[in-house]
Amino acid sequence: MHNAAYAALGIDRVYLAFHVTPPALAAALRALPALGIVGVNLTVPHKERAFTMAAKLSAEARMLGAINCVVNRPSGLYGDNTDARGLERDLRGLGVALEGATALVIGAGGAAASAIVACLRCGASEVAIANRTRARAAALTRRLRARLPRALRGAALSMRGLDALADTELLERAAIVINATPMGLTSAGFARIEYARTRRECFFYDLIYAAQPTAFLRPAIALGRNAADGAGMLVNQGELAFELFNGVTPPPGVMRRALWERLGRDLN
Repeated sequence: MHNAAYAALGIDRVYLAFHVTPPALAAALRALPALGIVGVNLTVPHKERAFTMAAKLSAEARMLGAINCVVNRPSGLYGDNTDARGLERDLRGLGVALEGATALVIGAGGAAASAIVACLRCGASEVAIANRTRARAAALTRRLRARLPRALRGAALSMRGLDALADTELLERAAIVINATPMGLTSAGFARIEYARTRRECFFYDLIYAAQPTAFLRPAIALGRNAADGAGMLVNQGELAFELFNGVTPPPGVMRRALWERLGRDLN
């Protein structure tokens, strides 16, 4: 995506992938200025650990407690997070109606925090957080309650165990169910979800993306529910990251077209 935007703009830069293990994360980030790298994106499991390693943080990063972008600036490494804004853009683009609605988010890590904030910005009045470890869900709930801007504090946040995935009352009122876990594409961990208990208009969204529907989305699609994976979120957060790194916006549609071609999808 980034390289397609560089080519379209005639910018002599390249976007590369680096395999950095957790023990080497601090050294890799310290090397950015010496190597002249303008910025990097971070993926799991680095987003939360890198939060403590940036010299400066955006307000968005401080709220989420994780970063997915590190920008090499003269004043030091700057950490930001484009995930929540990327997901919000995608949900709005997909026409998902969350005003005054209930959202169910599965997971309690950095991705879940972004999903919760995106739902709140789209107008959700309640977000239920379902996670295998209740203590982790409770910690995320407490952190967000303390850091959310005043405009988003009126919504109800509740933490639940994975029993929430079979809670008929919760599922029947959910407008969206979001998988914000790193579960594998062939994981059987979603078997406990009572998909049929959701309303026909309930939207299923998986932050994971792939050429084919994920294990989380397949049962929803089979029941005729609307569903989407995280490819749209990836494009939107990538466009925001591109602007952070380069100081210019990418040409409209270029990054999406590059990803859709790689995934074998029809842009129409």
